[in-house]
Amino acid sequence: MSTLRNFLQEEGFERIPLKKLKTGHYKFAFSVNHIKGEFIVDTGASTSCIGFREIEFFKLLSEESEIKAAGAGAINMETKIAHGNTLKVGKMLLMRWAFVLFDLSHVNEALAQVGEAPVQGIFGADLLKKLHAVIDYSRNCMYLKK
Repeated sequence: MSTLRNFLQEEGFERIPLKKLKTGHYKFAFSVNHIKGEFIVDTGASTSCIGFREIEFFKLLSEESEIKAAGAGAINMETKIAHGNTLKVGKMLLMRWAFVLFDLSHVNEALAQVGEAPVQGIFGADLLKKLHAVIDYSRNCMYLKK
């Protein structure tokens, strides 16, 4: 009998280990513009995001945005946008990717309250869809395919 892992890897998916946080969220590291950062996986976030504090860290070229962000416990947040970024997730490379930029302090405060390290961004549904994500919650991993 074939396992989910074997089946997906035979179909060309790459296995990405996830770390389960005390909050129940999952996080993992990947590179933006050749700089590694920690991101929460959020299936409910329509767009992948990076925190305002990380603009220089990831060498992002940001511009003003009319978009207002909303999330758990926060609404109507100001945003910027950063186009043309390079992502390296596992062995996969994506070029010219756009991130929404906004204040992630409420996310990191929630993580700090349970003793977790801060994250630099959110890996949202746009990337999950683009990379055909399959999340295996029982094995704390996801499978991605470009």
